[in-house]
Amino acid sequence: MLFFFNFLFAPHANSKDIPASIYDFKVAGLDGSTIDFSKYKGKKIFIVNTASKCGYTPQYAALEKLYEKYKDKMVIIGFPANNFLFQEPGSNEQIATFCQKNYGVTFPMAAKISVKGRNMAPLYQWLTIKKYNNFQESSVKWNFQKYLINEKGQLVAVFPPATTPDDAEVIKAIEQQ
Repeated sequence: MLFFFNFLFAPHANSKDIPASIYDFKVAGLDGSTIDFSKYKGKKIFIVNTASKCGYTPQYAALEKLYEKYKDKMVIIGFPANNFLFQEPGSNEQIATFCQKNYGVTFPMAAKISVKGRNMAPLYQWLTIKKYNNFQESSVKWNFQKYLINEKGQLVAVFPPATTPDDAEVIKAIEQQ
């Protein structure tokens, strides 16, 4: 039974599909562009899975403030996902409109992806599997889980969904050299 569960819900990307470095990822943007992680070398990267109909959705406002404050040395990239109680049902266009209208989001937003299960995006496999990220195993617990990558492209922190972007622990990790 466990094998069947793992087969159905475990990610199925071949390890050769997972880049060794965060800087080798290129993902579709919410607006149809390409987000090329190589252009963020030398900056911190803060990755957050997002949803428009979640109790944590107001974190968009704090994420935008964080981005405005640190955008010279850090980029935030939002990844809309519909993995938790169908809290991101919209299309990429609907999500973009929602984010702009309600929160004035200016940080890069990726196209909607899956952050867990059988269809987990390769980037999230890199973030959650230690053999790829060389930091720790993790699983995405809910919307607005946060991953911090340092200026050298190393995963250095994982923050649970309830930890707000302006939490002292998050700010300390961002400001560390």
